Amino acid sequence: MTELLPLISYCFVMSATPGPNNVMLATTGANFGGRGALPVVLGIQAGMFVQTMLMCVGLGTVFVTYPLAHQVLRIAGSLYLVFLAWKLSGASMSAAQAPKAVSFFQATVFQALNPKSWVKAVTVASVFMPAGHNTVADALLVSAIGTAVGAPCNAMWALFGVSIRHLLKDPRKQRIFNLTMGAILLVLAVMFLR
Repeated sequence: MTELLPLISYCFVMSATPGPNNVMLATTGANFGGRGALPVVLGIQAGMFVQTMLMCVGLGTVFVTYPLAHQVLRIAGSLYLVFLAWKLSGASMSAAQAPKAVSFFQATVFQALNPKSWVKAVTVASVFMPAGHNTVADALLVSAIGTAVGAPCNAMWALFGVSIRHLLKDPRKQRIFNLTMGAILLVLAVMFLR
């Protein structure tokens, strides 16, 4: 267990701190409630699990061999963050004009474009993956730990959004909140391009 504590701590910090996933979760919770945010939480965890597994069993060598692949991923991820900022900033609780919440599938696929998710997966694979054991079993273990730690952290962000939902009944306040969350995603997109 003491050998797992650094991995658990790292996963907690990466999952609990602000980033594209958590901004998306807070905005989804605020605009669509807990039911709307649940597929997003589950999608993020499914995407992160697969991403971490792939990195642990050897996908990381692609980025070492082809550095351009990393650059393309960063640009694609940043462009997707701009799209997500646009989508979330236009969200509304009004049933007549509300776009749909991010789906399970969209949240899962987003992990392939989320630069913070890649940093987490690469670090888990390169720093916390045990050496000299069964690679697949170890990859399953570290991926499962990431999911077990990440899911409650992500759920807290969604619940934060749900908890402020009552404050956003006024369309003006909701618009300000959504624009602010969209602006945060734009700042993150620019930061990931550096």
